[in-house]
Parts: sequence; C-alpha cells; structure tokens
Amino acid sequence: MRSYGQNVRENLGLALDTLRTHKFRSFLTVLGVVIGTTTVIAVTSIIAGLDKQLVDVMEQFGTRTLYVYKLEVGNPHRLTPEERTRKPLTYDDAMAIKEQCPSVDTVSVELFPGLGINDMGLPPVTAKYKGQDMVDALFVGVTAEHVRLLNAALGEGRFFSDVEDLHRRDIAVIGDGVRKRFFQNEDPIGKTFVADGHSLEVVGVLTKFKSFLGDDENDKGILTPYDTFKKLYPEAKDNIIFVLVKEGQMERAKDEVAEVLRRRRHVKPTEPNNFGIASADSVIGNFRQIISTVALVMVVISSIGLLVGGIGVMNIMLVSVTERTREIGVRKAIGARRSDITWQFLLEAMTLTASGGLIGILIGWLLSVTIRTLVPSLPSTVPMWSVITGFVVATSIGLFFGMWPAMKAARLDPIAALRHE
Repeated sequence: MRSYGQNVRENLGLALDTLRTHKFRSFLTVLGVVIGTTTVIAVTSIIAGLDKQLVDVMEQFGTRTLYVYKLEVGNPHRLTPEERTRKPLTYDDAMAIKEQCPSVDTVSVELFPGLGINDMGLPPVTAKYKGQDMVDALFVGVTAEHVRLLNAALGEGRFFSDVEDLHRRDIAVIGDGVRKRFFQNEDPIGKTFVADGHSLEVVGVLTKFKSFLGDDENDKGILTPYDTFKKLYPEAKDNIIFVLVKEGQMERAKDEVAEVLRRRRHVKPTEPNNFGIASADSVIGNFRQIISTVALVMVVISSIGLLVGGIGVMNIMLVSVTERTREIGVRKAIGARRSDITWQFLLEAMTLTASGGLIGILIGWLLSVTIRTLVPSLPSTVPMWSVITGFVVATSIGLFFGMWPAMKAARLDPIAALRHE
C-alpha cells in the first residue's frame, strides 16, 4: 500500500509535467500572481530600506535626546491659525528645563531666523571663501553643549566653549559638506570665511552625518556660538531646545519638560500644549504611520493582481478538467480515489501559482537591486519575511482558487469520463 508521501510526490510530478507541457499558457495564467508578488516585494523592500535608514539617522542624533519646539517636530501637517501665531520658545525656557527637571542631564539651544509659514526647513544662507560660493549653507547659533546632544564627532579642531560664547567670538564649527566645498585641499582650522555677510574663523569640523534619502543638510551646517548669533541677528527669536535625558528616564523627562513649559507659557489645564516635544522614537513612529498608509494602498493594488491571477488559475483549471476528463476516468478505473484526483488538481494549481510567486519574488529582488544601484539615496533591501509571505500567499491563491476545479474533477463518474471524447 502506497504511503501519503508517495501519493503527493506522484501528484506533484503530474502537476509539473502539465506545466512543462503548457509553458506559455501557464505563464499567462499566473501573470497576475507574478505582478502582485513583484509589487509586494518591490514596495516592502523600499519601505524596509527607508525605515532602516531613518532609524540609523535618528540613532545618530541620539536616542536619549528630546527635541522641543513651538511646533510639532517630525509631524508634518497644515498649520492652524493658532500655530501660525504661536510665540517661540526662549533661552530662559531651556534654562528652566535644565534647572527644574531632575530627569534631564543637560540642555542645548539652537537659534535661527524665523521660518516661513510653509517651510519647515531652516532658511539657507550664502557662504563665501576665496571666490567660491555656497548658496545652501545652514547658519545657526548653538550653545557649547550642542555637540554632546547631537552625538556628533569632531573630525578636526575643537568645539567652542561657554567662555567664547559669553564673549561673542566670531568663530564657527562647520559641517563636512562646507569643508569639502571650501577646504578640499587645505587645512580649514584657523581660516576665515564669510557666512551671510559675516566673517567667521573656523575652529572645528564635524564628521559626516548619516543622511536620509540623500539629504545632506546637516553636513552644510555652520555652527556659531549662541550669543554670537544673537549679536549678528538681533531679531532672531526661533529656538529649538535639545534635551539630553538621563538613562532610562525618557517618559518621566517628557512629563517634566511639558509641565515646566506649560507653566511658563501659561497653558490652562484644559488646553493642549502650545509646543511640541519629540524624540527619536516619536519621529520614527510618525514616519511609520505615513508609510503604513502607502503600504496599505500598495497591498490593495497587489491584491487586485493576485485576485486576477487566482481567477485565471481557476478558469484554466476548469478547462484542464474538461480536457482531461478521459484521463480522470482511466485513473479512477485503475483504483484512484477521489482524494487522489482532488490532490492532483490542487497540487497542479498550487504549483502553478507558487511558480508565479517565485518569478515575482525574483523580479522584485532584481528591481530592488536595480533601485539601490541606480538611486543610492533611495535605499531598498528585501526582508526575508516579505519573501516568505509572498510565496505563501501565492501558493494559497492556488489552493483557494483550485478547490472548485479539483472537487469537480473528483466527482466525475468514471464510466461517463471514460466515454468522453
């Protein structure tokens, strides 16, 4: 008596023989499955790559850092009338956080000219050195603790001190992009350049930051002491407060910072915060929320392809049952059971869609590699879970849509099937 495994192997062999006999018809049948699986693999590879790149960038900026601003950080949305007129945070707010929040290690403040209503990026300035112009430099004033909170490393020179900040020294620490633009073949330390019409001496150079989607804005930074920036731009009032939290006290620190700012900004108990507090986790969470919507749309689109593929498989399997009615009668006449016939056609349908799934996975992987090669700023990496999910779903499509043709074949009367021409 043959074992169950032998029956499966025999039915699988018959299914593969049928696919080899009708190669082109089989490919057209599973084209929808191929397209659906390819879409899933390509989209998940891009999303997984973007997610990994964002996590790497945010970790470089510090997993213990809170970003406090008058608006929500990392949560793009249409500004309300109240947000448009909201007063900025102040240096004194930052010092109050440092002094009154036990969970806070230290605080840094970044000062810059006011942002445009529809522009959530820092306004660029023009920097010049020996006849060379850099029109997209980012010029800000920061306190001496800033280098600690950004987890930035100094490639050359040093960061400025509190004493230099107090005396409003005309000095600057520049990003790697500024160094490459102006000081490619010379030592930048001690050199003087012009930023937005102001002469500054270079005292340090930061190493290159990790970028998200090729965004190298952080490498274009020109950091000058906070009070120096106030001297150069008396009208500047927009501050971002960077808060370095003690190990393991992130949630407590958020509550403490919110309490201090609500009190200082006279927010009533029934009113929401008129400022934003963000961390690396919250920025990543906001990003994933946006991306999940995109992923859902793509899953719906790929599901249409899989549905079309499944209907095509069911249609071709019904045709196959009609074409092979006499074969089914012969198999039943020599002892094949209903379950044998059912599994023969089910395995054929599952093999058909599984083959389409494998082709889709291969094409999706090739697309991912091509994107990563041609567009390095758009990362893509194929996660193993998406490969497994794509293959399982493709195979399940064959199981589901092959059920009716398989049951129809199994119910054929052997006498009537043998008489079929």
